[in-house]
Amino acid sequence: MTRQGLHKRYFVKRQPRFRRCYLLIGLMVAAAVSGGLPATAWSQKRVHSVFFEGTDHELNVYRIHGKKKGKTLMLIGGIQGDEPGGFLSADHYADISLARGNLIVVPRANFQSIVLKKRQINEDMNRKFAEDRRATYETKIVDILKKLIRESNALLNLHDGSGFYSPLWKSELRNPKRYGQSIIADSDTYVNPKSGETLKLGEMGRKVALMINRDIDNPDHHFHFNNHRTKEEGSLHKEQRKSATYYALFTCGIPAFGVETSKSLNLEEKVRQHNLAINAFMELLGIVQETPGLNLKAPKLNYLVISINDALPVVVKNEQTLHVSPGDFIRVSHIEANYERGLSADIKGVGNINDIRKNIRITHPTRIVVRKDYYPCGRVYLTLDRNLARATHGVRISDQPPKAPLLTHFKVKVNGQARMVANNEALKLVTGDALELIDVVVDIGNSEDIIVNFKGYVGDRQNNTGEDRGYTIHTGRDLWKRYSVDRKGRRYKVIASYDGEDIGKMLVDLQNANP
Repeated sequence: MTRQGLHKRYFVKRQPRFRRCYLLIGLMVAAAVSGGLPATAWSQKRVHSVFFEGTDHELNVYRIHGKKKGKTLMLIGGIQGDEPGGFLSADHYADISLARGNLIVVPRANFQSIVLKKRQINEDMNRKFAEDRRATYETKIVDILKKLIRESNALLNLHDGSGFYSPLWKSELRNPKRYGQSIIADSDTYVNPKSGETLKLGEMGRKVALMINRDIDNPDHHFHFNNHRTKEEGSLHKEQRKSATYYALFTCGIPAFGVETSKSLNLEEKVRQHNLAINAFMELLGIVQETPGLNLKAPKLNYLVISINDALPVVVKNEQTLHVSPGDFIRVSHIEANYERGLSADIKGVGNINDIRKNIRITHPTRIVVRKDYYPCGRVYLTLDRNLARATHGVRISDQPPKAPLLTHFKVKVNGQARMVANNEALKLVTGDALELIDVVVDIGNSEDIIVNFKGYVGDRQNNTGEDRGYTIHTGRDLWKRYSVDRKGRRYKVIASYDGEDIGKMLVDLQNANP
């Protein structure tokens, strides 16, 4: 499918500000035709396409076309959601201007995993580029990424990798099996069987590494070319045969590289070094740009635009409370923050992880948490007011946040038997008993808004959110003594918190089975 055909088939217009952009472009065209603008005004184009709008896996694609024709470089960030260096770097390239050449920028290929700060949701999206009939949202996104790759002349897949790559073993953190600080390709050279063109990936990768390293003072953080030899039988990285770069090279016949900064670096270093790599590859490809600035200021919500029962929308500022009637439908139509991309609105306990532009029925007090990627940057409270006139779409906004819920009991199971423990009371167990935290009882609101954390236990070490409900805790082997109250493993605390404040506590006292 051609680029134009792809655009017509998948393009979805977004919020009103984008429609205003299209009107502005139309006026520019008319002015250029009538002589009111120079011809170059139209040649500098940006196209923003949105796929799967209104879902948790919304995909935003930005095409930047230079004033002069040239090669097209595609940037993929955030294909694995726990690697922020890549997607925050790609974000800077969605707004730049080009004098020559083109960019296709996908800053957040896997937005759902970014919001949850997880590598993957159903499957690793960077292992979905081989033939795969399993129908998940990852499959749908990869289908679009494949089409975009076929429009490109080169691909960069931006990642944060473990440790530091070294062709020789130096330490556990620095060896051939590590990824960080490397430019990865699936082959040193590749001859395209259709065109006969020889792609010298090793030469390109080494040259880019030298260009980057000129701006990195610490030699321990220098980049190296990392040839995975993915197609060879003796490759250590055969799983990469399902990756985006492998597809781009061996199916589409274009040079493709993984850019890996080390997870050991701080965030600003990772983003800066990704930028250096992108700039170097653009220089090799003859793409002339204005280098984007580095913007890592703390995200902050200004306000939400919300409509109630499809009435005229209202503006609700960060930390304000919106009063609605029980059963009202609300719709968050716009997020105004100090960033434009990577924003989501989560109506806790009701919708999904991204509820923007959805009609959500409100039946209990809750809150809207706004995130920039995975980082919470603001919130609006929702409370029920039965005195509002629904027929006239009554609206009330206040600066006073709703009171925190009062916690009365903890629901638990001990060796499979249900029990209730009052707030601030102690639960006496024998070491080796199996304990499960089921839920909490509160006077108002939804218990899903409360975090229940057993201090001294981690249920999911890969993604420790602090929420410990639903796990079976074996008190004889699962607890960490150093986090117990007495540091001897005899007394532990279970803390319930709401919006970062403690609202309840239960003590767990352990006794030996044979005193």
